[in-house]
Amino acid sequence: MKWTSMAYLLLILLQNHDGDKVINDKLSVTQEGKIISTINRNAHTFPVFPLLDIDKYDKWVNELDRKTYREATNARINNNEQIVSGQNGFKLNRIEFLKRYYEYLYGIGPASVEVPMYPVYPEVDAELLASLRSKQISNYVTYYNSSNKDRSHNIALAAKAINSTVIFPGETFSFNQVVGIRTTGKGYRRASVIVRGELSEGVGGGICQVSSTLFNAVDRAGLNILKRYSHSRHVTYVPPGRDATVSWGGPDFVFKNAYNQPILIRAFAGGGSMSVTLFSSDVIEFSSRKVPSMSNRLPEEINDPSPKPANVKE
Repeated sequence: MKWTSMAYLLLILLQNHDGDKVINDKLSVTQEGKIISTINRNAHTFPVFPLLDIDKYDKWVNELDRKTYREATNARINNNEQIVSGQNGFKLNRIEFLKRYYEYLYGIGPASVEVPMYPVYPEVDAELLASLRSKQISNYVTYYNSSNKDRSHNIALAAKAINSTVIFPGETFSFNQVVGIRTTGKGYRRASVIVRGELSEGVGGGICQVSSTLFNAVDRAGLNILKRYSHSRHVTYVPPGRDATVSWGGPDFVFKNAYNQPILIRAFAGGGSMSVTLFSSDVIEFSSRKVPSMSNRLPEEINDPSPKPANVKE
């Protein structure tokens, strides 16, 4: 009886997948009503039997996953010190999609499936941000020449990139990973005038002042420094030996939050000063370190000794 039932099922499947009948039996996959993929009924089946070829199917679904994924947006603090709520993201619900795909595969005629999604929640919500503004654990300020427009612009852009970042207990922070590649497409400029002792960075000149200011704030808060590199020569926007050079594909500044509470980075650049302040919850227990402060004397600048075209990616 068992083998009779299986044979009957295969007969039905084969009838439903008659090559002459399924030419127009396509599946349209949609997202918000817009078609994002169209396939034939036999696109992911074996040549002889209409059974699912999981390798072909997974390759297709992986592509659908990339097309439909929407990253969640963390809550942040704007320039008016107001908390802006985060936004949920979305990810393909593979289990539910497979159910709907089977209904089409072993059915008759064309079909349309709206991709089933499930929400991806932001790591940092408004409630968490509010709780992390309770206690300041560190602050550091450096100064720059605001009349150097290109360098000032780059500093402000990188400061904005790290601003409102939350590092959870046990989590590491990578400056290059958070700020990302520095290109003209992301708004960075080539700074033709740089600080004496600083390496020419081409596009993104001035970024090292942001990473150096962050390093001193992080060190003052007693956090664990995992990676930190100095320029070959002293730069004048921080005390000797207190810089943290970075470049895309090269040196990075990385630290770890070894405390049992999250850490919030607040960074701001404007009017010739670059500041980083670290906050946490009011129950955090931390051990601060003594770090020399920087005077408000402007750093000495020189012309870029090795200028690069504005479209060079750094």
